[in-house]
Amino acid sequence: MKSLEDILKLAGSVQAELEKAQAALDRLEVEGVAGGGLVRIIASAKGRIAGISIDPSLLSPEQKEILEDLLVAAFNDARARADEAAQNLMREMTQGLPLPPGFRF
Repeated sequence: MKSLEDILKLAGSVQAELEKAQAALDRLEVEGVAGGGLVRIIASAKGRIAGISIDPSLLSPEQKEILEDLLVAAFNDARARADEAAQNLMREMTQGLPLPPGFRF
């Protein structure tokens, strides 16, 4: 059985790795697209929006509803990609840690 000291060391190691992962997630950027690239959203893997790009053809008043729909779609695409990137990064960062079987972040 592991001693309390060993468990505390493991906990400290896990906490340090989680802090590194959180910082890495905020630096990792993903791009969500909609309308075949007419609308693009750049977001961090933590969901922070870093930029929006809108094709000029969508800036006419009669394209308002289409633009709104494409923005929603691009945000959702960026969020899905951010979630996937976050899961992959966490999997990589915790791969070498001696965690109990079935333990997940």
